[in-house]
Amino acid sequence: MKNKGKNFIAEFKEFISRGNVVDLAVGIMIGSAFTSIVSSLVDDILMPLIGWMFGGIDFSDLKYVIPGSAEASINYGMFIQNIVDFFLIALSVFIVVKIINTFRRKKETEEPASAEPSEDVLLLREIRDAIVSK
Repeated sequence: MKNKGKNFIAEFKEFISRGNVVDLAVGIMIGSAFTSIVSSLVDDILMPLIGWMFGGIDFSDLKYVIPGSAEASINYGMFIQNIVDFFLIALSVFIVVKIINTFRRKKETEEPASAEPSEDVLLLREIRDAIVSK
C-alpha cells in the first residue's frame, strides 16, 4: 500500500515538474490578465463608441417586460451586448496574435545563418573530394 502512495507522489512530482505544465500555468495567468485588459477595452472604449454611433443606445438596457409581471423580463439587450463583446474580444485577440506572429517571423528572418557547416555537410564534402581525387 505504501508503494502505491510513493509511486503516486513520485508520478505527481514528475508531472508537475514538466515544462508543459508550468508553461500552461503561466499561459493561464497571462490569459487572465489579458482578458481583463481586453474586457476593459471593449466595455470602456469600444462599446460607448458603438452605442454613440447607434444614437446613444446602451444595448444592456434593452429588454422585453413580460406582460402581467413587473419583474420578469427578457433581457435581449444583454444577449446582444455579449455577442458584440465576444466578436470584439475575438477581433482584439486576433490582432494581438497577428502582431506577435509578425514580430516572430521578422526575428526568424533576421537571424543570420550559421557560418560553420554541419557535420553532415563536412562529411559529404569529404566524400565528394575523395571521389573527385580518384
